[in-house]
Amino acid sequence: MLTMSAKAANVRPSATMALNARARELSRAGEEIINLTAGEPDFDTPENIKRAAADAMAKGFTKYTPAEGIRELREAVCMKLLKDNSLEYAPEEIVVSCGAKHSIFNALQSVINDGDEVIIPSPYWVSYAEQVVLAGGIPVFAETPCLDSERIREKISAKTKAIIVNSPNNPTGAVYGVNELKSTAGLARDAGAFIISDEIYEKLVYGKAHRSIAEFAKERTIVVNGVSKAYAMTGWRIGYAAGPAGVMKIASAVQSHTTGSANSIAQKAAMEALTGNQATVEVMRKEFEGRRDFVVKRLQEIGFRCTKPEGAFYAFPEVPRAMASTAFAGFLLDNGVAVVPGIEFGSDRHVRLSYATSMDKLEKAMELVEKAMEGYASRCKSVGWQK
Repeated sequence: MLTMSAKAANVRPSATMALNARARELSRAGEEIINLTAGEPDFDTPENIKRAAADAMAKGFTKYTPAEGIRELREAVCMKLLKDNSLEYAPEEIVVSCGAKHSIFNALQSVINDGDEVIIPSPYWVSYAEQVVLAGGIPVFAETPCLDSERIREKISAKTKAIIVNSPNNPTGAVYGVNELKSTAGLARDAGAFIISDEIYEKLVYGKAHRSIAEFAKERTIVVNGVSKAYAMTGWRIGYAAGPAGVMKIASAVQSHTTGSANSIAQKAAMEALTGNQATVEVMRKEFEGRRDFVVKRLQEIGFRCTKPEGAFYAFPEVPRAMASTAFAGFLLDNGVAVVPGIEFGSDRHVRLSYATSMDKLEKAMELVEKAMEGYASRCKSVGWQK
């Protein structure tokens, strides 16, 4: 009898990608759906980056590259990390991959053995736990939206191999401060554990500076970043990891047997993104900040409890007390707005909605949500539907 891989069979599909696809299907079927599920900037890739890709194609730069990425791009990553994060790396400590998600996968495959535990602060990005399982590890969740070191300490055991840190955070938008990062770095050091630091939303912060936990534990931290969010390059699929040379050597070997290397043309485009004019980054950041302010204000006016996010481009409001997040997401979808249930991020008390779309769509979405909640309150015979 043919059997499947038990490890792979236990992995769930990405809920955000599935819901995004479902919203697109409904739209194609003629339903008017405002899709707030995807973590994808609605801006086009800046022209200077597209020109760099076109130039690479014109020059015939269309062949395989080294598994770890072309040296010029790895050098550009080193310059970026030094300039933006005061972190000094050599090109041999950098591996370029097919997106930050791929970089996290490579990192876990490189350091996790069967039965190792990986602490994941919750709420968390949906793919962390599934990637830990694929690596043979055991995800251990610490409920701590603000990166409370005591909550993490409670989860540390003799089997702890790594701690995942995500700042700015998806889905909450939290940006962790120096005290939280230092404390977590100290815990990892005491436990003899790696830190995998997902910093893909680094450039999208509002009124609070991003700091990398690698400042406080560089010797055991694998920094993950990429060009998808800051440069509106989601489809180009370029991410990178920086870390101890021994780990990066293994990560490169792992990658050599999976994708081989990242796309050659996209690597040239990423070089331009990191080294070229950065003006478009600030234009996008300011636009996201305005959208954030609008969405949070409207959600609070409608009656939701919603903390203002300090980074990324997501709001994470609480759902009505009588409903689970999946049911509430279905309720909003029935009313024309697609969001992601918080249970997928470890919190059944919330839903995640992305404001990485136009203000026109956000205004319409909030109108639809307000109308839906008025109907909900009427059916419940309650003015204060959340109380």
